[in-house]
Amino acid sequence: MALRNKVQSIVVCCWRKNSLLLSTTTITTSRTISSFATHFGNRILKSPHLVSLDDVPDDVWTSCSANCNDPPVHKLASEHTAKVIDGKQIADEIISEVSVQVKQMQKTIGVVPGLAVILIGKRKDSEIYVRNKKIACEEAGIKFALTEFSDKCTDDEVCDAIMHFNSDPSFHGILVQLPLPQHLNEGKILDVLRLEKDVDGFHPMNIGNLAMRGREPLFIPCTPKGCVEILIRSGVEIIGKKAVVIGRSNIVGLPASLLLQRHHATVSIVNELTPNPEEITREADILVSAVGVPNLVRGSWLKPGAVVIDVGTHPVEDPSSEQGYRLMGDVCFEEASKVASLITPVPGGVGPMTVAMLLYNTLESASRKYNFV
Repeated sequence: MALRNKVQSIVVCCWRKNSLLLSTTTITTSRTISSFATHFGNRILKSPHLVSLDDVPDDVWTSCSANCNDPPVHKLASEHTAKVIDGKQIADEIISEVSVQVKQMQKTIGVVPGLAVILIGKRKDSEIYVRNKKIACEEAGIKFALTEFSDKCTDDEVCDAIMHFNSDPSFHGILVQLPLPQHLNEGKILDVLRLEKDVDGFHPMNIGNLAMRGREPLFIPCTPKGCVEILIRSGVEIIGKKAVVIGRSNIVGLPASLLLQRHHATVSIVNELTPNPEEITREADILVSAVGVPNLVRGSWLKPGAVVIDVGTHPVEDPSSEQGYRLMGDVCFEEASKVASLITPVPGGVGPMTVAMLLYNTLESASRKYNFV
């Protein structure tokens, strides 16, 4: 407890003083990505810049107990059903604030942020995501362009489309909807995308700077960023908590684990080869599941009072639904809601937050380009 409180007081102090926000001097080719990172004010999001969390001394370790045999004590969740986090409401608030900034930018300097999306193939979930992004951009006043390819397209065709948007100054963000068909070279395609337009945050330089203390990525991947924003806005303490991330994808699992570490959580990753994963997840104060396997996480996998963030989305046929399908998450909601203290639903949880973070990143990109603060 003393350790956690000491770390927390140091972090909060540094956050409030903003003593480590990055320099706004002229960009040169020799500058590191961390010094290129934006000083765009955190007026919209509650989560702080990552470098403001890093000034923790190395001598904060203390002995927690004189008796190593003390049994662990878990506070039991109340008998009431877990509180459901309304991700859509939070996302709507953020998008509304983004919209205000977009209008101000257009009025002040005559610029409208632009987002280009490249969609390949006919994956139902990807089509849903892209449709939601288009609707959100229209709501926020962000210019939106969609380029679609069949699932038989080549790497070169996709790369050509990216390079077109790279050179178009009216687009400040470019997103290649993942996952790609297996025959395409994801690394080659993403490497073509200009770093300063990588609003999805998947460029190796962005992921690398996310992983390193003292560094600030230009963009944090949208879904992990949305997860942490949900936790902060819901009053969940991250510092010193045990967090378990199920899944290790480059899209969510890996960056989510890195981001939680930057917020001083103690992080474990569960993957498809982990034996007895439920034993690890039962230790989690915060559980993030992102594998797209319906009802993988049962109530018995959870520690009483845990906070559950369900990133998984899996469309299943449902003739009774207007769309002919419905979305299911990784977590068995009915069981988990009887054990957890807070939980995100599917749909209506992390999904809208991912879209909101994408719009925020696009606005941030345009603001950085024109030094609009």
